[in-house]
Amino acid sequence: MVAATQQKTDTYQFTDRNFNTLREIVSEQTGISLSDHKRDLVYGRLTRRLRALGLSGFDAYCDLLQNNPGEEMEHFTNAITTNLTSFFRERHHFDYLSQELIPDLLQQNRLQNLRVWSAGCSTGEEPYSIAITLRESIPNIDNYDVRILATDLDTNVVKQASSGIYAASRVEGLPKEQLRRWFLKGKGDNAGSVRVNKELCDMITFRQLNLMNAWPMQGKFDIIFCRNVVIYFDKPTQAVLFDRFANQIQDNSHLFIGHSENLNKVTDRFSLIGKTIYRKIR
Repeated sequence: MVAATQQKTDTYQFTDRNFNTLREIVSEQTGISLSDHKRDLVYGRLTRRLRALGLSGFDAYCDLLQNNPGEEMEHFTNAITTNLTSFFRERHHFDYLSQELIPDLLQQNRLQNLRVWSAGCSTGEEPYSIAITLRESIPNIDNYDVRILATDLDTNVVKQASSGIYAASRVEGLPKEQLRRWFLKGKGDNAGSVRVNKELCDMITFRQLNLMNAWPMQGKFDIIFCRNVVIYFDKPTQAVLFDRFANQIQDNSHLFIGHSENLNKVTDRFSLIGKTIYRKIR
């Protein structure tokens, strides 16, 4: 009887109209385009919000978002946003950064004010991987002004990323030398966790940012990572976003995107130099 009651409580009617309303709101707020096959994902994630708010169903939730969202819009976008990442994901990008790009920038004397943007940083593994790569490949890095901006739409993951604390299982695949150098093992109540070294944390500024809204950054970047983000956007939205990236990056600077993404027929302002690595050409 208890199980049957729980099942009834957790089941809500989810109509085509509800789904279409919600994906219109998602598109307006974030630029993310939800396909039909995301319907079950949307239902699964948002039923938690209905229970938390004590709402009777999706009609009431859609009405709330449309007419009196308040703080719920933030919870809504956090729930819909997918955050899948790992340290040194797509390793070839970090190999290129350390073996090709950094030596080239050193030779050109372009490290005095190096600025890197991790756009869509999720829980922080990407910007910390960038920071490790920079520290390991730039001699006397503290003699330079090197900064990383890490942003994400989801306020929850930004908070988690800025803490620099991870389950030890998240770093199991890293070389032992890197683990010793860049991570502190938790003890006592913190056993089973690791904390990122302060040297890395000091290089990174974490901020919440919706890529579809105005960008507050004044200066231009030398390197932008925006990986596995635009796959959720339609082509017109991608075109606008990459044009804005081109405006926000130095000439001949580099853009790194995800393995399933490409700029073909999206923008002509970047040139592919291999393995989803692009250089700004205009």
